[in-house]
Amino acid sequence: MYSVELYNWVRKACPVEGMSAREAARLFGIDRKTVSKILQHSVPPGYQRKEPPLRPKLDPFVAVIDQILEKDKSKLKKQRHTAKRIHARLRDEHGFTGGITIVTDYVRGSKRRTREVFVPLSHAPGHAQVDFGETLGVIAGVECKLHSFAMVDIGSAIGPRPMADAAFAFFGGVPLQVLYDNETLSAIGPRTMVE
Repeated sequence: MYSVELYNWVRKACPVEGMSAREAARLFGIDRKTVSKILQHSVPPGYQRKEPPLRPKLDPFVAVIDQILEKDKSKLKKQRHTAKRIHARLRDEHGFTGGITIVTDYVRGSKRRTREVFVPLSHAPGHAQVDFGETLGVIAGVECKLHSFAMVDIGSAIGPRPMADAAFAFFGGVPLQVLYDNETLSAIGPRTMVE
């Protein structure tokens, strides 16, 4: 695979400086067909598999591994199977003859596919983000629904008017802009900072 720098040099030499594909191939030490491909793509396209790799030793046992991992989700973290333990169970209970590495790689990949991913947000000072929630709580021995309001000064976000007013009083003013987690409240729009 060729570097992005080579792509940039070839793409500058041919269309911008008027060099022929043959001259570029000779100058950069690559084939003319490669020069043509580079001119078709602004960045290296990379290799794409047409189908997943075959794992003749592991594939018959993938359903068993998935079942073990699924059952582990309901257990405490310390009680879940390690890849080493899964390999031992496959070997002892199911006659698996493969090595531990292919089991470890599969378990690692499976856990990555199911892991939650978060995108961090960044906001300029003077902005806020608000979120609302409901939960069950016990007040004076009676279970009831409780409403919550959370405002973070990143700036942060906003909730029902009385709670928002309390948050503004706490922060000493109104943020330049408030981001609402609940879209139905976003029609209220951004607010201006009040001294």
